[in-house]
Amino acid sequence: MKILLSNDDGYLAPGLAALAQHLSKIADITVVAPERNRSGASNSLTLDRPLSVKQAANGFFYVNGTPTDCVHIALTGLMQEMPDMVISGINDGANMGDDTIYSGTVAAATEGYLLGIPSFAVSMSQHQPSHFETAASIMVDLVKRFNHSEILEPTLLNVNVPDVPLSEIKGQKITRLGKRHKAEPVIQLKTPRGETVYWVGAAGQPNDGGEGTDFHAVAQGFVSISPIQVDLTKHSQINTMQQWLQAKN
Repeated sequence: MKILLSNDDGYLAPGLAALAQHLSKIADITVVAPERNRSGASNSLTLDRPLSVKQAANGFFYVNGTPTDCVHIALTGLMQEMPDMVISGINDGANMGDDTIYSGTVAAATEGYLLGIPSFAVSMSQHQPSHFETAASIMVDLVKRFNHSEILEPTLLNVNVPDVPLSEIKGQKITRLGKRHKAEPVIQLKTPRGETVYWVGAAGQPNDGGEGTDFHAVAQGFVSISPIQVDLTKHSQINTMQQWLQAKN
């Protein structure tokens, strides 16, 4: 089996190293990741300049672009053979609910999905986690399960793992994405030159985080596995909009 790994924390991230170490025991691994942290890059592609690909001493390839750039370049020119799967992570911090819209981790997996390859994004439940090996072990199990399944439709899974030892994981749950409250206000600072600069505020706390959501599963000690898709059409509103468009002023 051939697996392409990427992330948004950069090619030196410990989560990526843990994932590569564990998955290399069951698959042929290729790593193509950003040269630096690109958290929050979402699905952006770099179209205003050429990109370079370099190889580190550990064999990982790194790109001076976004997570989506990395997967796109890998799948459309860098790799000689298409992989059987794309896995992005392990992210330093959760990607649950509305986070998925902004997440570079999820974006890297989404690019694989858009190019017709089963893809997983995997994240830890908190920043600066202590148990990357827990998520790495779980991903090995999920890959094996997926290989023995009969899932024929295109698959994009968003996985979030509690930051605890593997022995303390209570199980795995299929979940839907929850929702967060509005983000905290931006933080204004003054530079030594008296200029005002802004840091984006922290994400809001869970708003829709009840049973069945990714927030709830992780809070209860379970691995959250959310099947997600890329279809922004609000199908339920199509007929309403048709009537609105046809109505007389």
